[in-house]
Amino acid sequence: MKNENVVSRCISLAQQSFSDGDVPVGAVIERNGKIIGQGRNTVNKTKIGTHHAEILAINDACERVGEWRLVDCTLYVTLEPCLMCVGAINNCRLKRVVYGADNHFFGAIEHIDPKIEVVSGIMKKECSDILSEFFKKLRS
Repeated sequence: MKNENVVSRCISLAQQSFSDGDVPVGAVIERNGKIIGQGRNTVNKTKIGTHHAEILAINDACERVGEWRLVDCTLYVTLEPCLMCVGAINNCRLKRVVYGADNHFFGAIEHIDPKIEVVSGIMKKECSDILSEFFKKLRS
């Protein structure tokens, strides 16, 4: 599965969060070319502060495969993960993280386990645009 195809799915999930009034972030976990988990930011909708897209995608993948270790999986996400999400990524031992937009306020990718491959900037403009649109709408 191509990086851009999976990130496009993440953007679709982010658009759902946008529609619900949440910061538009979407995440997908892929293993051997198949999506095994997905999540989108639902913090405002659920009023639960840990409902970040990455956490929900990890939870979904773990439930589906019946294992907390995701050593052979890749997390795709529209926005650079925060420190909480990096902790979850490290804990479940993901193989790789691919993200689109940089998170200038809360990004913590520098704290990721050095064994985990990181790829940034995939569909960066599209991922950044949906965030910019959301915050522009929020301010108006």
